[in-house]
Amino acid sequence: MEHVNTSMLVHKEAATVIGLKWEGTFAEAGAGGIRVVQTEFKHRLHEISDVLYPQELLGLSYHTTDTGFVHYVAVEVGEGGLSAVPSGMVKVDVPAHDYAKCSHAKGQSVEASYNRIYTWIKDQGHTVSDGPLTHYEVYPMDQDPYDPEPEFTILIPVNQK
Repeated sequence: MEHVNTSMLVHKEAATVIGLKWEGTFAEAGAGGIRVVQTEFKHRLHEISDVLYPQELLGLSYHTTDTGFVHYVAVEVGEGGLSAVPSGMVKVDVPAHDYAKCSHAKGQSVEASYNRIYTWIKDQGHTVSDGPLTHYEVYPMDQDPYDPEPEFTILIPVNQK
Protein backbone atom coordinates (compact mmCIF):
# COMPACT_ATOMS: atom_id res chain seq x y z
CA MET A 1 0.00 0.00 0.00
CA GLU A 2 1.37 3.39 -0.96
CA HIS A 3 1.99 5.83 1.89
CA VAL A 4 -0.34 8.83 1.63
CA ASN A 5 1.17 12.03 2.95
CA THR A 6 -0.83 14.49 4.97
CA SER A 7 -1.38 17.91 3.47
CA MET A 8 -1.65 21.02 5.59
CA LEU A 9 -1.87 24.78 5.30
CA VAL A 10 1.22 26.75 6.35
CA HIS A 11 2.25 30.40 6.25
CA LYS A 12 5.73 31.39 5.13
CA GLU A 13 7.07 34.84 5.85
CA ALA A 14 8.74 36.88 3.13
CA ALA A 15 12.21 35.65 2.24
CA THR A 16 15.13 36.53 0.03
CA VAL A 17 16.84 33.76 -1.89
CA ILE A 18 19.99 33.69 -3.98
CA GLY A 19 20.57 31.11 -6.65
CA LEU A 20 20.85 30.11 -10.27
CA LYS A 21 18.13 30.69 -12.85
CA TRP A 22 17.00 28.02 -15.31
CA GLU A 23 14.48 28.65 -18.07
CA GLY A 24 13.05 26.07 -20.40
CA THR A 25 10.19 23.84 -21.40
CA PHE A 26 8.45 21.24 -19.30
CA ALA A 27 10.02 18.59 -21.55
CA GLU A 28 13.51 20.00 -20.94
CA ALA A 29 12.85 19.97 -17.19
CA GLY A 30 11.62 16.37 -17.40
CA ALA A 31 14.78 15.42 -19.28
CA GLY A 32 16.94 16.63 -16.36
CA GLY A 33 17.69 20.26 -17.24
CA ILE A 34 17.06 21.44 -13.68
CA ARG A 35 19.23 18.67 -12.22
CA VAL A 36 22.24 20.07 -14.08
CA VAL A 37 21.61 23.47 -12.48
CA GLN A 38 21.16 21.87 -9.03
CA THR A 39 24.55 20.20 -9.40
CA GLU A 40 26.25 23.43 -10.50
CA PHE A 41 24.59 25.34 -7.67
CA LYS A 42 25.81 22.89 -5.04
CA HIS A 43 29.37 23.30 -6.35
CA ARG A 44 29.02 27.08 -6.00
CA LEU A 45 27.12 27.19 -2.70
CA HIS A 46 30.26 28.28 -0.83
CA GLU A 47 30.12 31.61 -2.75
CA ILE A 48 26.93 32.70 -0.94
CA SER A 49 27.15 34.44 2.43
CA ASP A 50 24.72 34.20 5.36
CA VAL A 51 22.82 31.09 4.20
CA LEU A 52 20.03 30.67 6.76
CA TYR A 53 19.19 26.98 6.18
CA PRO A 54 22.23 25.25 4.65
CA GLN A 55 20.47 21.87 4.78
CA GLU A 56 17.71 23.07 2.39
CA LEU A 57 17.96 23.37 -1.39
CA LEU A 58 15.03 25.39 -2.73
CA GLY A 59 13.34 25.05 -6.09
CA LEU A 60 11.06 27.95 -7.05
CA SER A 61 9.03 27.67 -10.25
CA TYR A 62 7.38 30.55 -12.06
CA HIS A 63 5.21 29.87 -15.13
CA THR A 64 5.92 32.27 -17.97
CA THR A 65 4.53 30.60 -21.11
CA ASP A 66 2.14 27.81 -22.06
CA THR A 67 5.01 25.40 -22.60
CA GLY A 68 7.76 26.62 -20.28
CA PHE A 69 8.75 28.21 -17.04
CA VAL A 70 11.52 29.80 -15.02
CA HIS A 71 12.98 27.82 -12.12
CA TYR A 72 15.40 29.06 -9.48
CA VAL A 73 17.69 26.69 -7.59
CA ALA A 74 18.46 28.67 -4.46
CA VAL A 75 18.98 29.05 -0.72
CA GLU A 76 17.41 31.53 1.67
CA VAL A 77 19.80 34.20 2.91
CA GLY A 78 19.88 36.67 5.76
CA GLU A 79 20.88 40.33 5.64
CA GLY A 80 24.57 39.41 5.38
CA GLY A 81 24.01 37.56 2.11
CA LEU A 82 22.46 40.50 0.32
CA SER A 83 25.57 42.62 -0.11
CA ALA A 84 27.28 40.43 -2.70
CA VAL A 85 25.30 38.27 -5.11
CA PRO A 86 27.85 35.95 -6.75
CA SER A 87 28.49 36.39 -10.46
CA GLY A 88 25.91 34.61 -12.60
CA MET A 89 23.49 34.22 -9.70
CA VAL A 90 20.30 36.15 -8.99
CA LYS A 91 18.49 37.47 -5.93
CA VAL A 92 14.76 36.76 -5.73
CA ASP A 93 12.37 38.23 -3.16
CA VAL A 94 9.61 35.79 -2.23
CA PRO A 95 6.65 37.55 -0.60
CA ALA A 96 4.88 36.21 2.49
CA HIS A 97 2.16 33.77 1.49
CA ASP A 98 -0.01 30.84 2.56
CA TYR A 99 0.90 27.46 1.08
CA ALA A 100 -0.57 24.00 0.85
CA LYS A 101 2.25 21.73 2.00
CA CYS A 102 2.92 18.01 1.73
CA SER A 103 5.93 15.73 1.67
CA HIS A 104 6.90 13.60 -1.30
CA ALA A 105 8.68 10.42 -0.18
CA LYS A 106 11.06 8.10 -2.00
CA GLY A 107 9.22 5.53 -4.07
CA GLN A 108 6.14 7.69 -4.62
CA SER A 109 5.03 9.03 -7.98
CA VAL A 110 5.78 12.76 -8.24
CA GLU A 111 2.71 13.19 -10.42
CA ALA A 112 0.53 11.42 -7.83
CA SER A 113 1.94 13.59 -5.02
CA TYR A 114 1.09 16.75 -6.97
CA ASN A 115 -2.36 15.40 -7.87
CA ARG A 116 -3.01 14.68 -4.17
CA ILE A 117 -2.06 18.16 -3.02
CA TYR A 118 -4.16 19.84 -5.72
CA THR A 119 -7.12 17.63 -4.75
CA TRP A 120 -6.59 18.54 -1.08
CA ILE A 121 -6.53 22.27 -1.95
CA LYS A 122 -9.85 21.93 -3.77
CA ASP A 123 -11.40 19.71 -1.07
CA GLN A 124 -10.49 22.28 1.60
CA GLY A 125 -12.18 25.06 -0.37
CA HIS A 126 -8.94 26.92 -1.05
CA THR A 127 -7.83 28.10 -4.48
CA VAL A 128 -4.40 28.00 -6.08
CA SER A 129 -2.90 31.49 -6.08
CA ASP A 130 -2.81 33.18 -9.47
CA GLY A 131 0.50 34.85 -8.63
CA PRO A 132 3.65 34.16 -10.64
CA LEU A 133 5.10 31.61 -8.17
CA THR A 134 3.46 28.25 -8.90
CA HIS A 135 5.58 25.68 -7.02
CA TYR A 136 7.97 25.95 -4.11
CA GLU A 137 9.96 22.78 -3.43
CA VAL A 138 12.38 22.09 -0.57
CA TYR A 139 14.97 19.36 -1.10
CA PRO A 140 17.53 17.96 1.35
CA MET A 141 20.82 19.66 0.38
CA ASP A 142 22.71 16.38 0.60
CA GLN A 143 20.36 14.57 -1.81
CA ASP A 144 21.83 13.57 -5.18
CA PRO A 145 20.11 15.69 -7.89
CA TYR A 146 20.14 12.60 -10.13
CA ASP A 147 18.41 10.34 -7.60
CA PRO A 148 15.60 8.73 -9.63
CA GLU A 149 13.37 8.74 -6.54
CA PRO A 150 13.90 12.11 -4.85
CA GLU A 151 12.27 13.15 -1.62
CA PHE A 152 11.18 16.73 -1.09
CA THR A 153 8.50 18.99 0.34
CA ILE A 154 5.92 20.49 -2.01
CA LEU A 155 4.49 23.94 -1.29
CA ILE A 156 1.75 25.35 -3.53
CA PRO A 157 0.76 29.02 -3.02
CA VAL A 158 -2.93 29.22 -2.14
CA ASN A 159 -5.64 31.68 -1.29
CA GLN A 160 -7.58 30.51 1.76
CA LYS A 161 -11.33 30.07 1.52
